[in-house]
Amino acid sequence: MTDARLIAVACVLAIGAGAGVGHGEAPQRVVNVPTRPGVTQRFVLLTPTQPKAVVVLFAGGHGGLQIQDNGSFRWGGGNFLMRSRQLFAERDLVVAVVDAPSDKQTDPFLSGHRQRPDHVTDIKAVIAWLHEQTKLPVWLIGTSRGTQSAAFLATQLSGKDGPDGIVLTSSILTERRGSRAVPEMDLEKLTIPVLVVHHELDGCILCRFSDMPPLMKKLSGLQKKELITFKDGQSRGDPCEAFAYHGYNGIEREVVDRIAAWILSH
Repeated sequence: MTDARLIAVACVLAIGAGAGVGHGEAPQRVVNVPTRPGVTQRFVLLTPTQPKAVVVLFAGGHGGLQIQDNGSFRWGGGNFLMRSRQLFAERDLVVAVVDAPSDKQTDPFLSGHRQRPDHVTDIKAVIAWLHEQTKLPVWLIGTSRGTQSAAFLATQLSGKDGPDGIVLTSSILTERRGSRAVPEMDLEKLTIPVLVVHHELDGCILCRFSDMPPLMKKLSGLQKKELITFKDGQSRGDPCEAFAYHGYNGIEREVVDRIAAWILSH
């Protein structure tokens, strides 16, 4: 199926006017884009009044948000990017919060799937739909294991098929599951802007700030790249979970401000 055909037959489920949306918040709707035969890719779309760019958000963990028809999440609502989605919209960014595809809606969801051709096909369709519908630059933003999606997709998709830039927050810098950590990917082939965001006190063993140098070395040839770090916030619970330093607990607005400003300046 061609990209044009995918766009034409995309199914959009509108969330009831104002349902689940607070005063002044961007309205949400659920979009299902056909990708592979018999498969759709679902995402929640937030559209501000005066959009300037688009961000596609990839949660960490297994990535299976299990988005319901009303736009709610059965899993992952506390993830840094998920809980900050309205903050991105406040900064004039269209937001697409992507789920696992329709054929990966049970355990292990996206685990083991983030660096496979099917994932590339699915998100290529999402990028095409967003480019066609908004006529705006489309950026991918991943957090934790979501950085393995954003980084890998950027190495596989380019030009009109790919993102206009990527943001990697709390990147997977080392790996123990057999898949590749972000620094092990073919990042040297990238030509798009790359922003790396990390908490210097991140306690997750796969995301230790001391392991950052190999990632930045891989990006050294890029003209537009930057590492932004944070030291503030709060940490509670599992150091690899969303309300530890790993998830920018307590400094979400500051982090989103810096990311949005960087995107809009590039």
